[in-house]
Amino acid sequence: MTSSTEFSPPLDDAEPALRTSRLNRYARPLAAVAALFVFAAVGYAIYRLTEEVTYADVVNGLRTTSPGSIALAILFTALSFATLCLYDLNALAHIGRRRPWPEVALTAFSAYAVGNVAGFGALSGGAIRYRAYSRAGLSPDDIGRIIAFVTVSFSIGLVLVTALTLLPVAGEIAPLIGLSQNVLVAGDIVVLVVLAILLLMASGNGVTIGGRRLRLADSKTMSRQFIVTVLDVAFSASVLYALLPAAADISWPTFFAIYAVAIGVGVISHVPAGIGVFETVMVAALGSHLGTEAVLASLVAYRLIYYVLPLIVAIILVTVAELRQLATTPFSAGVARTAGRLAPTLLATLTLLLGVMLVLSSVTPAPDSNLDALAEILPLPVLEGAHFLASILGLMLVIVARGLAQRLDGAWWAAVFVAVAALVLSLAKAVAVYEAGMLALLLVGLVASRRLFQRPASLLQALNSAWLLAVGVLLVGAIAVMLFVYRDVEYSHDLWWQFEFSAEAPRSLRAVLGLTIFSMAISLFSLLRPATFAVPPAGETDLEKAVEILDVNDIADANLVRTGDKSVMFSPDGKAFLMYARQGRSFIAFLDPTGPKASRDELVWQFVETARATGCRAVFYQASPALLPAIADAGMKAFKLGELAMVDLQHFDLKGGRWASLRQTATRGERDGLSFETIPADQVPAILEDLRRVSDSWLDHHRAREKGFSLGAFTDAYMNAQPVAILRCEGRIVAFANILLTATKEEASIDLMRFSPDAPKGSMDFLFVRLMSDLRDQGYRHFNLGMAPLSGMSRRQVAPVWDRIANTFYEHGERFYNFKGLRAFKAKFHPEWQPRYLAVAGGLNPVLALLDATLLIGGGLKGVVKK
Repeated sequence: MTSSTEFSPPLDDAEPALRTSRLNRYARPLAAVAALFVFAAVGYAIYRLTEEVTYADVVNGLRTTSPGSIALAILFTALSFATLCLYDLNALAHIGRRRPWPEVALTAFSAYAVGNVAGFGALSGGAIRYRAYSRAGLSPDDIGRIIAFVTVSFSIGLVLVTALTLLPVAGEIAPLIGLSQNVLVAGDIVVLVVLAILLLMASGNGVTIGGRRLRLADSKTMSRQFIVTVLDVAFSASVLYALLPAAADISWPTFFAIYAVAIGVGVISHVPAGIGVFETVMVAALGSHLGTEAVLASLVAYRLIYYVLPLIVAIILVTVAELRQLATTPFSAGVARTAGRLAPTLLATLTLLLGVMLVLSSVTPAPDSNLDALAEILPLPVLEGAHFLASILGLMLVIVARGLAQRLDGAWWAAVFVAVAALVLSLAKAVAVYEAGMLALLLVGLVASRRLFQRPASLLQALNSAWLLAVGVLLVGAIAVMLFVYRDVEYSHDLWWQFEFSAEAPRSLRAVLGLTIFSMAISLFSLLRPATFAVPPAGETDLEKAVEILDVNDIADANLVRTGDKSVMFSPDGKAFLMYARQGRSFIAFLDPTGPKASRDELVWQFVETARATGCRAVFYQASPALLPAIADAGMKAFKLGELAMVDLQHFDLKGGRWASLRQTATRGERDGLSFETIPADQVPAILEDLRRVSDSWLDHHRAREKGFSLGAFTDAYMNAQPVAILRCEGRIVAFANILLTATKEEASIDLMRFSPDAPKGSMDFLFVRLMSDLRDQGYRHFNLGMAPLSGMSRRQVAPVWDRIANTFYEHGERFYNFKGLRAFKAKFHPEWQPRYLAVAGGLNPVLALLDATLLIGGGLKGVVKK
């Protein structure tokens, strides 16, 4: 009974939420601008801190790092990542779910390798976990609990480790950061006390902070996680400590405390990977003691070993697994399956990293010996062109990385072509063997994983704020590096026109100019979104094709495509379709796509990309749990709308005490002279006027008007398309419902359900009882009673704000909608309750999307106000 699905919040009450949603809409862009400002300020701070340091000093410091120090740093990196894997194992044990440890290890290793490089670990690493664990059978709720467990336990552990470590070494650290020892100790004790109180309160019944309920794991689990955090931070700190000059006169405990503080500040800054922020704290704290050039050299080596090396190892593991060289035993087969889920994100992160590498190499000088060798075999214009183009290709790789993360086929082809070109140019511009080797690794990974990039979506779409931030950070970073490298070169206009093999500064200036122009063009293209356009309803040909598809699938409500008021989008293979319409800035799809699973998943992406290309938000209205993985994969967030009632007709029987009330309904209906009949579609035209009379009287009696989108309207074409169930009283039709069917007989439903005001009491109950009995006898397996809005929302103290607002409407909104009565009516048929969701693209607040859906169903604001 699809008419039960509507929810129209009072417009006056929605105004504050609308204002809040407008603020939320710009929260991410504003946060991105703030992060870019922080990064620029950090870049300036580093520039000032390194006034006495030259690029040659840093390069020399890297060259003098001993092989033993590098080997020790690699060992500590391996130990740190092995410890990080324990986070996921403990999280799975905490929620009571077990997975084979090789799959968990590869997932956790890859999540941290990506999270370290991309930053925003809860999101970037969380995406890795969702992709791997969702396809391993874990529910979205379980995966969310894993991500929350990992994030919260690491955050609390880092704060606690830093605070405890500061106490014994406060005397050594205070002079480094410009504070007195007493002030530092006092502040540290305050942090420990507050954290202790928080842990004691949250470990029991939980504590509310800022309107959010926090409940931690039991003390045993938290203790175990604290030990893991201590080991993790200790090992990662030891990586950098091993790379410091051998003559460093700083104790490991003191260094450990400084390192923990720097990591925390980097996380708080929200700059991707904390790059620049972490370095600023370390240089400020250690530069005067160890030498700024030595600290910078150690930090560069640390970033390469602890951040880049694990990502390369993860790519190699996944590539080998994709080539099926490991899939010879059950043990390795699980790793191979997990690798297939992780490959796109890992390859995207490596692509992003290589793009940054190409850009930065364009603003740093090449070894003189390499330039001398190139001068003998290449003309100067070729070298100049290769240098300039390589920087542009680096920026293109950064942009293509987003498409790879979304498994777009166009992104795969673009990445292959750009990587091949960059590989050739890296050799032509400076004989950059390491760059060429990493680009070759990327190409091997892309070729091995070709089958995973099948989504036929366009790359020419608006980049979101996170990726524009990445482009901005890259450009600011390139400028900062160039200023640092060539700080001794006096600027003049003549530099732009110097073309010599040894003229590195002019070459870098031209590269930065090209990057700036290209970045501005990309940003303008992304920000100047095209205006929305009207979406016409589907034509007759498309409707016929959609009906053919729905008839061989199981979703009976897909018959609402026959109303003709919605547009239809088909999957690339033509095997699936979805129906949708536009309201305001929302592209709203009704129900799941209809068709095979693979085609449905591709159609989700196609719909989201189409909405974004027109400057709109993509919305799925009444999405089922089966669609949640595809929705999450496309960057959408689901909010529960209510529950759908599904009756198992194979067990529908009026015998026994459970069905006593329905049995009495059937008996009373027969006693009142009601007779039930199903009219085949080809015989409906003969009774159409009688049905219209009932429909008009029902609308007049309820002072209602025809709806649309998720509801059918009484039109000749729609009513004549499917069978109709009718009730007669003394030979006159007094009630009817049009029946929605498919050829699979898996499910049946109804849409329009109308009765005359003078129909006997309980007529609709009688109609449902007889209709379900009749459908059961015809071999139909389930009957869809439609959705009960706001039913089944979480009532826990830690429930999301959305659920709490919905529960308020459910409890006190009877004057606007009969929420409780509708659920009670459907509960009489003992259905199975299945959740249904509203999914919104881009993490937008769902209020605007729900309001647009309400307006669309009601026929605009006027229709909503007039019911």
